[in-house]
Amino acid sequence: MAKDIFTKQWITENSLDIVSRYAKGILTLRGLHYQLVSIGMTNSLRHYKRVVNAMIDARWEGLVDFDTFSDLDRSMVGETRWKTTDLQASIEEAKGSINDWMEYYYKNRWENQEYYPEIFIEKKALQGVFQPICSRNRIALGACKGYPSLTFLHQAAQRFIEAESEGKKPIILYFGDYDPSGEDIPRAIKENLWNLGCTNVEVRRVALMESQVLAWNLPPAPVKDGDSRSAKWNGLGQVELDAVEPNKLQRLCQSAIDAIFDKDLYEDLRRVEDEEREIYQEKLREYVNTL
Repeated sequence: MAKDIFTKQWITENSLDIVSRYAKGILTLRGLHYQLVSIGMTNSLRHYKRVVNAMIDARWEGLVDFDTFSDLDRSMVGETRWKTTDLQASIEEAKGSINDWMEYYYKNRWENQEYYPEIFIEKKALQGVFQPICSRNRIALGACKGYPSLTFLHQAAQRFIEAESEGKKPIILYFGDYDPSGEDIPRAIKENLWNLGCTNVEVRRVALMESQVLAWNLPPAPVKDGDSRSAKWNGLGQVELDAVEPNKLQRLCQSAIDAIFDKDLYEDLRRVEDEEREIYQEKLREYVNTL
């Protein structure tokens, strides 16, 4: 039996180089696993567990910061505020807020665009990869966590129906795994939205496609035995979205957004924004002078 060269030491040494390329909170442990696979490591559950254990030790040993990896499946909601209130600091903060509000006037980026878009991703763990792009483009991001719940889709349907009533074309840009379920989820989303009264939404599957798996030489694994759709599926094998290098995913997301964004319309919007900002600032000054 050939010696397994992908030891804890090999994993740790190569992981230190990989994590240094990313901002904190972008890379997941599974994403790191696939980065290691891309440089030769065996794509197996045993090696994935070895990566997890190696990074646990690396963090305790101070080789990797504790906040390096994204783990959005486990997060707190809200905060417990306990520090003594500093009156002077609060006054200065309020002054800063007033100055900010004097400058803060922006038209909604998509208000004169043809489309009303949202980004849906199959896995919440990848939210940290997509969030910067969605924030930059002012687009809502939703993690389906597999097949999305009816509660999730009912809320989405209400947003799409409202946007359509104002003349928009609702569109979902979808990113998911390349496997039987990953290919079927967009169909299920569209079908359920239709049943919820949203009959004109476009669900555009951006990734992961077979052509991308081949072009990017991504490592396929056997389809999960528990996936009931595998019997009728003749794909190459299961490839998780996590296998795509995060920067490439971000570029792919931006490209999909650019394809539906009219820059000429946006320039028109910016000209109106500049004119309205002057009126906004004037009215705020008048109000502040009355206090």
